[in-house]
Amino acid sequence: MNSKKIITALYFCLILAPFYANAGEESKYKTENVIVLIMDGPRYTETWGDSTHQYIPHMANDMAQHGVIYSGFRNNGPTYTNAGHTAICTGIYQRIDNMGKELPKNPSMFQYWLKVTGKAKNAAYVITSKDKLEILTDCKDRDWRGQYRPSSNCGLNGNGTGYRLDSETYTNTLRILKEDKPNLAIVNFRQPDSWGHAGNWDKYLITLKETDAYIYKIFEFLLADEHYKNKTTIFVTNDHGRHLDGHKDGFISHGDNCEGCRKINCFAYGPDFKKGVITDLPREQIDIPVTIGELLGFKIENSDGQVMKELFVDC
Repeated sequence: MNSKKIITALYFCLILAPFYANAGEESKYKTENVIVLIMDGPRYTETWGDSTHQYIPHMANDMAQHGVIYSGFRNNGPTYTNAGHTAICTGIYQRIDNMGKELPKNPSMFQYWLKVTGKAKNAAYVITSKDKLEILTDCKDRDWRGQYRPSSNCGLNGNGTGYRLDSETYTNTLRILKEDKPNLAIVNFRQPDSWGHAGNWDKYLITLKETDAYIYKIFEFLLADEHYKNKTTIFVTNDHGRHLDGHKDGFISHGDNCEGCRKINCFAYGPDFKKGVITDLPREQIDIPVTIGELLGFKIENSDGQVMKELFVDC
């Protein structure tokens, strides 16, 4: 190769190559899909905080060894449904109307990811038993509102139509995963929270186990399906906890700063994550979407959340 060609080649490598790399750089991670599964409103004392794990047998016996369990995970914002889900999706804590009448202020991880990738809206999904959580598909920010919105399957037929059974959400989730194969999704199972508010302790416990079973079946599907296996990260967490016994009305309600409302469960699994680890490192809801951004190649602006680096196998 003559000197002119060598100089040209060096120019490309040193000057132009970084621009090409930024435009189409291959990810250093194996993760291509992320699914976030929400068990709505259980207390930590009935999930990982119970040493027998009797109400989350699948997470404790069939899932924990494949990923990382956080024993110090928290909701450090408003401790109710729409606020908790908003934090998990936007990376920013916000006091927001809990009846589905207000959009999040800030764009979600779905909007950031859809903008970066240019993919069709059904590549990202909000799937929820609670209709009001359809708010997670949009935001108030004038530069983002109405744009890059994910697909949704919420409640009976969208916001304002009423809640549905978790069994329907489970069925719809599997159908959507099989048919649309979304790369990024959040799924909400509501019934532990609903039976807690109803003051029915027995049903609250029963539906904890039922939700644990739904989550495990989805986990099994993602590990076996050709589109998802070996390239899918899964987070399992809660939007909030509940009051501890002796505080206000106990398990029936939630929404304040008490330890029962703040301390929640979190499990993380993925091809880029460690396995069989239990950590008491303090982490919180807003760290989840920031970590997802690290995996999928986007950055959430104005978030105080941090990448959960301790999850990664090379850390």
